[in-house]
Amino acid sequence: MANPASYPAADLRMLAQALLAKAGTPAPYAGLVAEALLDADIEGLGSHGLMLLPMYLERIEKGSVDAGANGRIVVDAGARVTIDADNALGHVTAEKAASLAIERARAHGLAAVAIRNAFHFGAAGRFARKIALAGQIGIVMANTRPLLPAPGGAERVVGNNPLAIAVPTGGEPLVLDLAMSAGAMGKIRLADARGEPIPEGWAATADGVPTTNAAEAIKGMLLPAAAAKGFGLAVMVDLLAGGLSAGAIGDAVRPLYGDLSQPYASANLFLAIEIEGFRPLGEFEASATGFADRIRASKTAPGAAAVRMPGDRAAKAHRDFDGSCRIAPATLEALRAAAARLDVAFPSSLS
Repeated sequence: MANPASYPAADLRMLAQALLAKAGTPAPYAGLVAEALLDADIEGLGSHGLMLLPMYLERIEKGSVDAGANGRIVVDAGARVTIDADNALGHVTAEKAASLAIERARAHGLAAVAIRNAFHFGAAGRFARKIALAGQIGIVMANTRPLLPAPGGAERVVGNNPLAIAVPTGGEPLVLDLAMSAGAMGKIRLADARGEPIPEGWAATADGVPTTNAAEAIKGMLLPAAAAKGFGLAVMVDLLAGGLSAGAIGDAVRPLYGDLSQPYASANLFLAIEIEGFRPLGEFEASATGFADRIRASKTAPGAAAVRMPGDRAAKAHRDFDGSCRIAPATLEALRAAAARLDVAFPSSLS
């Protein structure tokens, strides 16, 4: 399988926007989703990048995603809000929820915005970072369809549920963004598309036997990171996101790549904590920056790379961005096929 090649990011974004618009997505929403997908690819998070767009488009065409929806508030209790996403594009409702959480936290000191009937929103860290850039602590989580077994189990019982925490520093926030498995399903799908094996400890077959075969992993189960600890965190994210939103929990969330005519039915939770009131924001930012710099400067083991803080890799990717973006051949071909199907011009620069 050929390796990813670099293409003009501006043309990739233009293509993504055009495809979404042709599928019926309003221009502001198409731009938002295209930007988020492209940013993920720029940051090296191909599992949350443009590889998802053909699936998004097919879901729009089959009716499980409403490209024109942006969610509606169904519970408004000041610092506590619930949004019914109405199966809108996930990035659209996540952007709305993060903005609302920031606004309500400024008014109340703390805010929680829960979403039900939500669609895939890409990288949770994107929205936690948005909250941190507003001078608040951001916590974002979501549930997914079951992919992980319980320790010692051989059945999928809980999702590989992402959790992101971001804190402000006065500059680029520190952003922790993780899922609860040893390896993300998106990365396994990328490995499968490239014909590559996956690392040991990432997955098991449907019978619970450890495997490095990406195709078997997709049909089987992801293994929790840190065994019982990762499993326990996944359970709690499911209960917080699904429970507080009155949305789906566990296997009530449908497979992202299953029947594309059926809504995904994920649930999200966005928390914003106003730092002012606990202590001056500048003091907190200085403390966070000093702590991060001390860790970055810490001694490394022989042969090890420089120490990084959460979010450093993504921030460096944007600093080093030269206008081009690496895309897997399989992703490019899927985009080309979508363009042909929707009668959207395919940029010659991507050929």
